[in-house]
Amino acid sequence: MNIILLGAPGAGKGTQAAKLVAEYNIPHISTGDILRAAVADSTPLGVEAKKYMDAGDLVPDQVVIGLVRERLGESDASTGFILDGFPRTTAQAIALDEQLADLGRRIDAAIAIEVEPSVIIARAANRRFCPKCGRTTTADEGDICVLCKAPLIQRDDDKEEVVKNRLDVYARQTSPLLEYYRGAGLLQTIDGDRPIDEVWASVRAVLPN
Repeated sequence: MNIILLGAPGAGKGTQAAKLVAEYNIPHISTGDILRAAVADSTPLGVEAKKYMDAGDLVPDQVVIGLVRERLGESDASTGFILDGFPRTTAQAIALDEQLADLGRRIDAAIAIEVEPSVIIARAANRRFCPKCGRTTTADEGDICVLCKAPLIQRDDDKEEVVKNRLDVYARQTSPLLEYYRGAGLLQTIDGDRPIDEVWASVRAVLPN
């Protein structure tokens, strides 16, 4: 099963991806996680990507496409994958189709999780990250990680001004992707502003048996 998850940053794609991993036993490939790891390791790619990520702009296609190409070539992705955060432009979608065609594979479904921007901004404002153990939690937990006792932080890309810019970028540059996959007969649109289990039931219902 080869699945693409679409939706604005903070729409809940990661949560649904975790359920898809458990259901289909295929890897969740998040370009956001890949890029953040490269930034944390201060690799040449990470240094290049950081300036775009900090501003909430899209990382250039050639950087992201190269990362995804390498990841899809790994053995655990041979029977399927869940792509989260890629493609983000029609150019990336075309590049992905070409890569998969070379492998004799194709996309089975493109699932768009839709949430109002005001809801996404509120979610991001409440999100906290533990730099020691890597947990993502909420401000309701307080200032200290309950597991490792390290101070929790708000990531730069969760700050309101950055989130608003990311949503503007998404609407302007990424939304045409919906039309790309709609034209291919692959697009499934899901209301993401509901309880997690209700969203999951809708996701599961639109996937091929």
